[in-house]
Amino acid sequence: MISREERIRGGFWGLLIGDALGVPYEFTAAHDIPPLEEIDFEPPTGFNKAYPYVPAGTWSDDGAQALALLDSLLTCRKLDLDDFAKRLLAWYERGEYAVDYHVFDVGIQTGEALNAVRSGTAPTQSGWVRPEGKGNGALMRVLPLALWHRGTDEELVEDAHRQSLVTHAHPTNQVCCALYCVWARRLLSGMDVNAGYLDAVRTLREIYPQGSVYSAELEWTIRPEDGPVADGSGYVVDSLRAALLTLQQPDYEQVVKSAVAIGRDTDTNAAIAGGLAGIRDGVSMIPEKWLRDLRGKEIAEPLLTKLLMVAL
Repeated sequence: MISREERIRGGFWGLLIGDALGVPYEFTAAHDIPPLEEIDFEPPTGFNKAYPYVPAGTWSDDGAQALALLDSLLTCRKLDLDDFAKRLLAWYERGEYAVDYHVFDVGIQTGEALNAVRSGTAPTQSGWVRPEGKGNGALMRVLPLALWHRGTDEELVEDAHRQSLVTHAHPTNQVCCALYCVWARRLLSGMDVNAGYLDAVRTLREIYPQGSVYSAELEWTIRPEDGPVADGSGYVVDSLRAALLTLQQPDYEQVVKSAVAIGRDTDTNAAIAGGLAGIRDGVSMIPEKWLRDLRGKEIAEPLLTKLLMVAL
């Protein structure tokens, strides 16, 4: 049996490693991605890397924002949007939580929202900078909330919604984050991928009032009964479906490589799927070479130690 500690460690490292694995392949169409057996931190010779000067094994904005969220939760002992927004700005402006303090990948809406925060917009409003923006920038970072949270499902859903507001406030983003967090919680309890997903959907249907905007987003935008298909885009629903699709693979390595193989937003989709695969499989199933070669562990490990102290 996989212990809760092993699952938390797996989710934590699974997100960061999935992000780092996908970084070199970002923006690449699926037909140009190397075969699964050749996907690694360092792509095969001759592959045109997205960020040629970023060393192999480096996480991007996904991992940095996830660490900023976790640090805020651990420091404030609750979700404090003012504190979280300040930490996102510290990443954006000074490279806090980034490996080598190097910020090399910032989503357009995220940048605009953080510029709004810097100009005085409240973090509850900054994510409306693009009212119809439905990118995956809030979903990619939310997993630490589920790993840390000890409240009810209703409280977890509310906090998942609220953390989205800082950069991606549209209800589609909020509901995707809530579904992902409850799904992660079910995997932490030992449920399998598909049963956990269906139970998370059932839970949201119980929590959201019928006729509410959140209920409508769940049923008519996410459409949870639809078969999971994905084209690698940065659309938040597509990224959620990519996680469900790739999590049909039998182990962590195959999940994240399959997420990269979809192409395009490879780092984010591998981070989103990788976090859940790490919970499902436990840290021992993450390839040792990736755990060893991931850069920036001196930033991440102290936060993981603090997380385990409050989450176990």
